[in-house]
Amino acid sequence: MAGGRKKTVSFSSIPSEKKVSSSSDCLAFMQGGCELKKVRPNSRVYCRFYTLDPDLSCLRWEPSKKDVDHARLDVASVREVRTGKSTETFLHNGPLSDHLAEEAAFSIIHGEDYQSLDLVALSADVANIWVTGLRFLIAHPSVIGGAGPGGVAEGGLVAEGSRMRSEWLAEEFTLVDVDGNGIVTEDVAVATICKLCPGIKEAKVRLRFKEIQCAKEKLTSHVTREEFHEAFCELCTRPDVYFLLVQLSKDRECLDVQDLRLFLESEQGLSLATAEGCLQLLRRYEPSARGRERGLLGLDGFARYLQSAECHLMDPEHLSVCQDMSMPLSHYYISASYRSYLLDDQVHGRADLGGLTKALQVGCRCLELGVTDGPEGEPILGVDYGPDAPRHHHHHHHHHHQHHQHTLVTARSALEVVNKYAFVTSEFPLLLYLCQRCSPPQQRVLAQHLKKVLGARLYRPEAPPVGPGARAPGLPSPEQLKGRILLVGKKLPPEEQGSEGEVSEEDEEIGGGGPLAGRRMTIPGEEELGVVLVVPPPPQPRRLRLRRELSDLVGVARTSSRGFYARRAELKRAQGQSPPTSPSSPGAPPPSEPPYWTMCSLGEGEAGRLTEEAPEDLVVFTKRTLSRVRPSSVRLDSSNPNPQGYWRGGVQLVALNQQTPGAMLDLHRGRFAQNGSCGYVLRPAVMTEEVSYFSAHTQGCVPGVPPQTLRIKVVSAHNLPKPQGAGSKGEVIDPYVVLELHGVPADCGEQRTRTAAQNQDDPLFDETFEFQ
Repeated sequence: MAGGRKKTVSFSSIPSEKKVSSSSDCLAFMQGGCELKKVRPNSRVYCRFYTLDPDLSCLRWEPSKKDVDHARLDVASVREVRTGKSTETFLHNGPLSDHLAEEAAFSIIHGEDYQSLDLVALSADVANIWVTGLRFLIAHPSVIGGAGPGGVAEGGLVAEGSRMRSEWLAEEFTLVDVDGNGIVTEDVAVATICKLCPGIKEAKVRLRFKEIQCAKEKLTSHVTREEFHEAFCELCTRPDVYFLLVQLSKDRECLDVQDLRLFLESEQGLSLATAEGCLQLLRRYEPSARGRERGLLGLDGFARYLQSAECHLMDPEHLSVCQDMSMPLSHYYISASYRSYLLDDQVHGRADLGGLTKALQVGCRCLELGVTDGPEGEPILGVDYGPDAPRHHHHHHHHHHQHHQHTLVTARSALEVVNKYAFVTSEFPLLLYLCQRCSPPQQRVLAQHLKKVLGARLYRPEAPPVGPGARAPGLPSPEQLKGRILLVGKKLPPEEQGSEGEVSEEDEEIGGGGPLAGRRMTIPGEEELGVVLVVPPPPQPRRLRLRRELSDLVGVARTSSRGFYARRAELKRAQGQSPPTSPSSPGAPPPSEPPYWTMCSLGEGEAGRLTEEAPEDLVVFTKRTLSRVRPSSVRLDSSNPNPQGYWRGGVQLVALNQQTPGAMLDLHRGRFAQNGSCGYVLRPAVMTEEVSYFSAHTQGCVPGVPPQTLRIKVVSAHNLPKPQGAGSKGEVIDPYVVLELHGVPADCGEQRTRTAAQNQDDPLFDETFEFQ
């Protein structure tokens, strides 16, 4: 007998099991019995099979040395049921207790002297069933010694919440039961359940009705009111929500205004919850007329509320701009896109305007435009590698070859798209990052287009201050530049007075040179093809003729890493130290800070090296100057670097391929979601204060910043999709949740839940994690 009965059943791990959706389901499960671990104060753990008597009067367990009458506990003597590891037995059994799951532990306090029976179930759901059932029995002593769950229902002892649900479902059934015969077709029943329970899969509902039909050996597929009720309760009850409701509602299985308010304040952290607000919320989500009239929120209304946007993990305050927008631009991280005007990949991608539109719609505030000479005097979008990039001859040729197949995109049409969508998502300033390789005549055309298309939106810098030691004024704030477009590009030096002059173009956009020069590198994603790229040596700076008309429209001058080394040398000299010479200009006297705003553009490799070797200097530099990191040109597949490493070094703009989905783009979206996705997010105070000592490599605590603990509880998941590519066999997925924390090295961490077995639709995890 004992051997035959030792079948352990957990609701979540067997998809075909009946779902628990009421206290009588819990009692029925307990009468069937299951295995629980019994924990003794002497640190011993015993596995026992526990059952509830058919008349609900006592709990029994086997095997036991005691005779049958002693291996029992009278339900009438139970004082309370506690969840979690809350009793002395658990608390004093340190090492033993640690590997027992908090969520699956519960204790039954019983008898005159409040003894505790300490138990651990196989899973959180099984523990919830025992706790719910026992608490129901304590709250309704009249049922004890009755005739089991059937008797419970017939004895008029139906929880108020169940009654509300039954009435509501009966009303909904009557609405579709046109003839009033108490039966509807299967199609109607399926459609009604899908309407009442959005998100449920139609096939699953249909399958359930077929199962009911088979079980009852019915010849017709018509559905009765009782069958409709049964199918709805099984399919549309989330066990996690049910157990939570029972705990909050003291077994009434519905919440009144007071219960709801307590829940909002203690669990959801909404301190401003008012009784009036709770009543409105309750009326908005409760589907049953009875519940709305009486001010009660039942299981279905509570589930609707928990799944609504109001319970989103994201603080609603952050859905709109909520940070101070009046600081200088350099104090913000700025959302930047990389070459979003190219389709396909970065080298032979053909120009296309859809990418620009998308980047602006998702809130990017720095767009790159590559412009080269086009036919008939009209500058066009594209990447031109110039004559001294021999390694790209093959690509270069390919590029022109493609030009004949595709219509060219003029710079003017690109500017018109930018002008149209610039402020659709965000009203804060847009930086247009211009990489132009046009001949002087086409530069003049480009300047005319910029003025004509962008008009008053284009920010025209004032004449730079002149005279020795002249410095640019501080950068303006996003607030001051609302609705304006700033051009970032090459600018003529202040001493140049003519209508055109020479500027050096470090070929930075091709990403040649830097610490990787001469190294052989495989192209990400193409290792098995054996494609090897030899990173070229740093090219000689190209001299580029630049027209005054274009130079004067540039609000922020684009510089290479030389700007950083020069500024660092100046600071070190001011502090009286001799600096390490910069790799680009050994021994040359560094120029002083230019009298206009600048943006320092770094390749991924070089920026990575600086965040490793000179993190403090980089943070100091970015307090006043904008800096940008672009993906390495070795990434021909448009993959993205991890932006976090550069952000923590103070870099404001990490240009990402907005068309390449993945973890890196998710991090980028997460970063900018915290300020209404407006494309600007304040950097941490340690990076903006005049005097602060912050290093991106802090392994321990940051001085003056007390460590905080983040606690996250993963409760459950709902309506998980099947993984892509899963065929018809893939009926079952084994989901788990991974939590990752990204920040300075000391804060980074990753934890994962156990895998929920085979319960594809509503896996319960009920696990708590801490990050320090």
